[in-house]
Amino acid sequence: MKEYGHGGDIYKYDNKEMIDFSSNVNPKGLPLSVKNAIIDNIDEYSKYPDPNCRELKIALEEYHNIPKSYVVCGNGAADIIFRVVLAKKPKKALIVVPTFSEYEIALNVVECEIKYHVLLEKDNYMLTSTILEKLEEDIHMIFICNPNNPTGHVIEKNLMIKIAEEAKKKNILLVVDECFNDFLVEGEKYTLIPYLKENLQVVILKAFTKNYAMAGLRVGYCLSSNLEFNKIIENTLQPWSVSTVGMKAGVAALKEKEYLEESKKQNDESRKYLVSNLKDMGFKLFDSKANYIFFYSNIENLDEKTKEYSILIRDCSNYIGLEKGYYRIAVKSQEDNVTLIKVLREITQRIR
Repeated sequence: MKEYGHGGDIYKYDNKEMIDFSSNVNPKGLPLSVKNAIIDNIDEYSKYPDPNCRELKIALEEYHNIPKSYVVCGNGAADIIFRVVLAKKPKKALIVVPTFSEYEIALNVVECEIKYHVLLEKDNYMLTSTILEKLEEDIHMIFICNPNNPTGHVIEKNLMIKIAEEAKKKNILLVVDECFNDFLVEGEKYTLIPYLKENLQVVILKAFTKNYAMAGLRVGYCLSSNLEFNKIIENTLQPWSVSTVGMKAGVAALKEKEYLEESKKQNDESRKYLVSNLKDMGFKLFDSKANYIFFYSNIENLDEKTKEYSILIRDCSNYIGLEKGYYRIAVKSQEDNVTLIKVLREITQRIR
């Protein structure tokens, strides 16, 4: 059986009532319009999906105000990561760590030599301009997650622009994972989408997974102005990577502007509640801005202790650059957040 190194693996537990703080999916759940789209189009699912994802690309063109030719769709962002790597086949790549493990897994598939730019605790695990020194001529690809997973930090626009310019100058493919940008109160301040047209070396990863709670539907995409490279990406792997139900759900989700705004507000308020209580209990926090919180605890095997209360949290010790004691929790509904805080208080009081 394949080893699973991410959060959200609730299926291995007999207790189906587990509250899953290890997976940072929108607690609002699927928008009603998405549910209706899935039901209303049920007669379409006997046909093969559109291999070119035409309807979804047109909807994304309008949503992002970019040409639909910039869009490549796939079976979630993870699928797109592998497709981009297979299309580029880099000999040497740079990954900013700790971060999402699929970047490294995909690069290993093409036997790429991997270099790491390790974020440091003394910098609060934030990316600094020292990254520019690592962008050498023999680097073919770099992965940066913004906001980063698991730290939740956002990278300032000026630094991202400098990185993009350096990548353009040295012909390095810059892959920026912006899957959590939609949870930021002012996400437009951090995205590189407005700069795509002027830089062929930038690929932006996006997905419906977290923001619209569509993790089980597997719909993701990337954005790039390099049309020739986009064709190569689309010619990797099998042609029906996005199901008809996924495309119909995605088109409906993109119309849910009020849902997203409410999600941002709810996330911001709930995150502040969790942060305040975690600090009060003595946990070390690192100023996450996303829909999850990264922290350190000296309580041994905290994740195992929360399981005793039917709560899953994400042990981050398998991230490169981290060790035992670092954890990530999702920002969930206020009811679940209150339950988590109550459990953590019981555990801390019991230990002390």
